[in-house]
Formats: sequence, C-alpha cells, structure tokens
Amino acid sequence: MFKNVINRLSNGLAKTRDTFTKKIKGILSVFRKIDDEFLDQLEEALISADVGIDTSSKLRQALQQAYKEGKIETTDKVLEYLKSTLKQLMGGIATDINYSAAPPTVILTVGVNGTGKTTSIAKLANLLRRDNKKVILAASDTFRAAAIEQLTIWSERIGVDIIKHQIGADPAAVAYDAAEAAISRKADILIVDTAGRLQTKTNLMKELSKINNVLTKKISNAPHEVLLVLDATTGQNAISQANHFNEAIKVSGIFLAKLDGTAKGGIVIAIRDKLNIPVKFIGTGETPDDIEYFDSDKFVEALFE
Repeated sequence: MFKNVINRLSNGLAKTRDTFTKKIKGILSVFRKIDDEFLDQLEEALISADVGIDTSSKLRQALQQAYKEGKIETTDKVLEYLKSTLKQLMGGIATDINYSAAPPTVILTVGVNGTGKTTSIAKLANLLRRDNKKVILAASDTFRAAAIEQLTIWSERIGVDIIKHQIGADPAAVAYDAAEAAISRKADILIVDTAGRLQTKTNLMKELSKINNVLTKKISNAPHEVLLVLDATTGQNAISQANHFNEAIKVSGIFLAKLDGTAKGGIVIAIRDKLNIPVKFIGTGETPDDIEYFDSDKFVEALFE
C-alpha cells in the first residue's frame, strides 16, 4: 500500500521534480562547498518550485545555520538535510477528517470557480464511498447551472445520492434539505458544495454564514470540516485565496487539486508554513480515483525520489 501511494504521488509530482529536485541535484553536482553562491542558487531553485520567498529564505537560513554548527560540512549531505527539515516543517498538524462523534459528518467545501472544486468533491465522495461510508452530496452552488449538472453527473457515476434545487435557488435551503436527507437516510457523510463567487467578501461571508447556520441547527456542531479547494497550478495565488476564504469562514483543511498538472508543487510547503492550515487531500490526475489522503512524509519522499 505504501509503495502504491508513493508511486501515485511520484507520478503526480513529476513536473515539480523537474523544477525542484532535479535542479537542486544539478546544483549539488557543481558545488562542493556550502557558500553564499551555492545558497543563492539553492534558494532560487526553491522559489522556482513555488515554495515561496519567505519559506525558501527560512530553509536557506536553516541550512546555513546547520553548516555553521557543523551538522553538515559538504553539499553531499544537503539533500538528506533538506528532506529531514521539510518533514519537520510539514509535520505536527492533524490531517485526518474531523469526523463527528455521531454521524453524519458534514464537510463544507469552498473555493473559487475554476479550481476543480466540483471534480474534487466527486473524488472525495468516491474515496469515502470506497472506505464504506454512505455519502450524500448537496448542490448548494445554485448560481452556476453547470455546477449542479456536473455534480449530478458525478453522483450518478460514482453511485452516491445528491440533493439539489433549481438554478438560482437559495443555497441555504439546499443545505437544509440535504441535512434532513442525511439524517433520515442515515448517511455517514454529507458533502456540501458552495458557490465560488468572490465579487465581494461581504457577499461571500453572508452566504457561507447562512449555510453554516442552517447546518448547525440541523446537525450538532456542523459543519465539522470546512475544506478549501485550491488549484495547485496557480502557485502563490493559492495563498491569497486561502487567506480570503479563511477570513470569511474558518478553514479547517485544504484539498489541493491539479497537483499533477503543475511544476509548482512546492506550494504545499508554502501553505503549511504560511497558513498553518493542513493539506488533507491532493488530486493527482483526472479520474475519480486520482486522490490521496495527504501524508507529509510520503509527500517529501515522493518529492525527492
């Protein structure tokens, strides 16, 4: 199982390795001494993989300090040191779903249009269904006709129920009906889609607050998980999106979509360092099965393969 996960992650991180690990290994093959020129090039390689300026600088300083303290003396030890440092940086935070003590567990999904939110919801539902969970979807993105249609197609394809209203309906009303259905049908998981509109923060907050209140009234402590879907191909823009949504509603976890389609996989590291919000799932391909529970150690191992 571990090997299969590593293989899927490895395939998904192929483009990132071209701008991250291969570039770092190229630098290590040229330099033997850990000096300013070496550190400059290493920092540049980290930034090019979208680890972020601040996080890249932090890793550079940690490496420089380790060299001064005699923990590493030559560049041939740098790769293992980076792996160890990244595992420490990425760890120490829970990445499991916040399951409710009594079902159903409600997962509220948020994210801007174009991030792959609808497909990510389908992947998540399929993963949980494979884990023998009874899943219901709520099509509360009622402002985009395609969202309801796409989620309906996915629900039929993966074999889960969906609660939906007409285009333009009150999103909170859909959430209410879905909560009732989840209770009456004894579902384990209710996944609620929401509109990805960011015209104004006020509108976003009002809509999410209304949905949140409806869910809380119907199901104790719901939503139990607020999952933000981010598009890995947007790189550092994902950080600003995460900040925006986190101000509107407290985000408890991140689903990083399209990781296979980008050379900017270092954004996973930046998200952990800058936001302290755990990445809980990653999308590594086009099919419903191309999803992984995020594991920081496995991610780092696949990154440095």
